[in-house]
Amino acid sequence: MIPPALASWLAESGFGAPTAPDLVEAAVAGGIAILALAAGWLAGRRLGPPIAAFWQARVGNHVEGLAHRMGALVRHGSAALLLAIALNAWPWAALARAELGFALASASAMTMLVFMRGLHMPRWSAWAAATAVFAAILSHAIGGFNVITGTLDRIGMDVGTRRISLLAVVTILITAIALYAAARLANRVIAHSIAQARGFDATQKLLVQKLASIAVIVVVFFFGIDLLGIDLTSFAVFSGAMGLAVGFGLQKTVGNLIAGIILLMDRSIKPGDVIVVGDSFGWVNKIGVRAVSVITRDGEEHLIPNENLMTQEVENWSFSDRNVRVRIPVGIAYESDVKLAQKLMLEAALESPRVLQSPRPNVWMTSFGDYALEHEILAWISDPEGGVGNVKSDVLNRLWVKFQEHGIEIPFPQQVLHFRSSKGDRIGSVAGVRSETPVGGLEDAP
Repeated sequence: MIPPALASWLAESGFGAPTAPDLVEAAVAGGIAILALAAGWLAGRRLGPPIAAFWQARVGNHVEGLAHRMGALVRHGSAALLLAIALNAWPWAALARAELGFALASASAMTMLVFMRGLHMPRWSAWAAATAVFAAILSHAIGGFNVITGTLDRIGMDVGTRRISLLAVVTILITAIALYAAARLANRVIAHSIAQARGFDATQKLLVQKLASIAVIVVVFFFGIDLLGIDLTSFAVFSGAMGLAVGFGLQKTVGNLIAGIILLMDRSIKPGDVIVVGDSFGWVNKIGVRAVSVITRDGEEHLIPNENLMTQEVENWSFSDRNVRVRIPVGIAYESDVKLAQKLMLEAALESPRVLQSPRPNVWMTSFGDYALEHEILAWISDPEGGVGNVKSDVLNRLWVKFQEHGIEIPFPQQVLHFRSSKGDRIGSVAGVRSETPVGGLEDAP
């Protein structure tokens, strides 16, 4: 037995006992649906690859998930468009309308599913959106959309002067998913467009991308509020509480956000710069909303708050010039050929692959040490992000070989003690500190 309410709705929708003309019309509608699906498959085969290539060229890897799904997207989208035209171009009977509606709902749901997965949306959200699209289109095609919305609206409860129904919850959920997907797509397309612009450097592109991202979020938020019909005056209390939260609890977060924007605007620190902040040395990987990512030579990634870079002293080795001078101390024995040793130091520096030929390296004698003639090799490099210690190691290794080949001695600490009797006569010497100071307790020495 069919429930009376369902039987009444089927009668109102025209789903009575089918007649011969109804069956013929249903067969025609089925044939049209098959032709629309076949045309969509052909469009996906022929138009999918060139559209995917165009998308890859225009958007690149910012929306990498849609490129290889473009064939499926064109296939289902073309079929859905043709089915929508066929459904609304003729006053079909109930059975034929149900067939076309089911085909249109399926094609539209598949289009939504492919699109959402192409944006790397969570699987549950993609399937939820596809299910909602399928249910809405099918129920609209067979005339039962108002029945579904009315049923969902009756399931709910009153909270104060407002009514919270299942229809409102579903509407808010579907709207939020759709707006999030639209904002995600808009952000990535805008990011690629800005990245391809030739009038900005890397720092300006990053700043414009962040400002554009904030603008997209604001636009999507207010569009969603208007779409859901929410009165903005209801946010008055919320905005006041938000102001207090920013003033007390979120001042550091807001300060870091503003500091990050200022860093990008004055371009004092850019991605790729080599900086030293306190004990952190490395190159800037990216400038985020809250912190700057600095990668050290050990592969460690330090997240330094933006405010610290604004208030502390920062060494930027590549701010105005990427050339950095490396100082390599070298000591030679006093008995060595100084001119030859300095020539070998210069050759070792010039042979190192990372040392620049211009400006040329130089060798300075810095002091007469206790046991060595102190020198310093001054070499220039243009890639400080590659590290400094490995340059010193390479030059010193080359210099060691050259010193060995030419008999240049590298001294080690030597100390000589001269022992004298209390009468001032020298009585011997041993390794120790070079000194003429009498050593007590030797009066009885032979």
